Amino acid sequence: MAKQFPEISETLEKFITQQKIFFVATADVDGRVNVSPKGGDSLRVLNKNQVIWLNLTGSGNETAPHLAATNRLTLMFCSFTEKPVILRLYGSGRTIHPNDKRWDQLNDLFPENIGARQIFDIKIDLVQTSCGFQVPFFEYKGERDLLDKWAENKGRDGIKQYWHEKNRLSLDGKPTDI
Repeated sequence: MAKQFPEISETLEKFITQQKIFFVATADVDGRVNVSPKGGDSLRVLNKNQVIWLNLTGSGNETAPHLAATNRLTLMFCSFTEKPVILRLYGSGRTIHPNDKRWDQLNDLFPENIGARQIFDIKIDLVQTSCGFQVPFFEYKGERDLLDKWAENKGRDGIKQYWHEKNRLSLDGKPTDI
């Protein structure tokens, strides 16, 4: 049932842009595996083997140190409506921080968000689809605005202070370079 491809086809790119949620999986060499749900308008397909993902400030910060340690990640999308499909993008990535020279160029591809913390530039080396026959149906009701309101209430200086207090280290104590 699974099919593998060397790149993101136009059909799969359309599927990606229709999804309201995706999941990011990373792992350190000897630490914990992290899987996080992501949503909102935070992912762009740049070409058949490259996507970027805008990461917003949150309670954890696992992806950056995991990429620094192993430079591998998986993005997973699954259809909760229509035709059942699971899509995984396997690859490696680079963390772009707000002080990096590419930040402004890439950040301009997304709606402005005060909580923007990192952009992950992901090179895809394998694309895999599978059936998704057991994925249940769910109805999309809308985006949550809680994280945006939280970030707006903190303000830019408050966000930077939060990074310093809560986002400098991964769960395994590795630096996030924030």
